[in-house]
Amino acid sequence: MQTISVSTTQNVSIQYPIASVGDRILAYLLDRLILVGYTIAIVALLINTKTEIWWLYLILLGVPWLFYHLLFEIFMNGQSPGKRVMSIQVVRLDGTEPTIGDYLLRWIFSLVDFYLLSGALAVVIIAMGGKGQRLGDVVAGTSVVKLIAQKEITAEQVFITPEQTYTPTFPQVVQLQAKDIELIQRALEANDGYGNIQPVLVLSEKIKTMLGIETDLPAVQFLRVIAKDYNHYNAL
Repeated sequence: MQTISVSTTQNVSIQYPIASVGDRILAYLLDRLILVGYTIAIVALLINTKTEIWWLYLILLGVPWLFYHLLFEIFMNGQSPGKRVMSIQVVRLDGTEPTIGDYLLRWIFSLVDFYLLSGALAVVIIAMGGKGQRLGDVVAGTSVVKLIAQKEITAEQVFITPEQTYTPTFPQVVQLQAKDIELIQRALEANDGYGNIQPVLVLSEKIKTMLGIETDLPAVQFLRVIAKDYNHYNAL
C-alpha cells in the first residue's frame, strides 16, 4: 500500500496509507447518490405541496449541491458521508488540523478538479503526484488518507487496559496529555505497520527529555510502557 509521510507539530514523521483513487471515486459516487436521493425527495415534497416559489427551489436544491462537500468536511473533521463509509479522511501534510480555509481552498479548486474533463484531470493528478493529492489538495497542503489500518493497530498496541495488579514504571507520565499518547500511537503504527522505526526513535528521546527519564529500555518497548502507564493512571 502506498503511503505518505506527515510531519507532526513535534517534527516526527508518521506514515499514513494513501486513500486509493478507487476509494475516492466510490466516496464521491456515494455522496452524489445521497444528493440525488435528497433532490428527489425535496422535488416530490415541493410538488405535492404545490409550491411555486422559485427561490425556495433554488435554496433547497442549489445550496446542498453547491456546498455539500465543504460543509461536511468542516463539520465532520475532513469527511463527507461517502468518505466516512470508505474510511478515508482529509489531513494536512504538516500534521496540523485542517482549517476552514484549507477546506475552502479544496472546495474552490474542486470546480476545476471535478468538472474539467469530467473529473479525469483530478484522477490524473492524484495518480501522478504520489501523495494522493488532487489540485485542490496541492493548493491547500492536504491529502486524503485511509483510516482502516490505523484503527486496527490502535486497538492492539496502544489502548491496552493494564491489569488490575499492574504497577506503573514511570509515574512521570501524569505530565503527558492525550495528544502525546496519540503521537506515540502513530509512531508505533509507523514501525509495526510499515517498518519505519525513525518516528519511534525520535519520539522516545523527546519523551525521555520531556519527563526527565533515564532508561535502557529499547525505544519501542519504552513507548509501549509509557502508553500503558498513562492508561493505568487515567483509568483510576
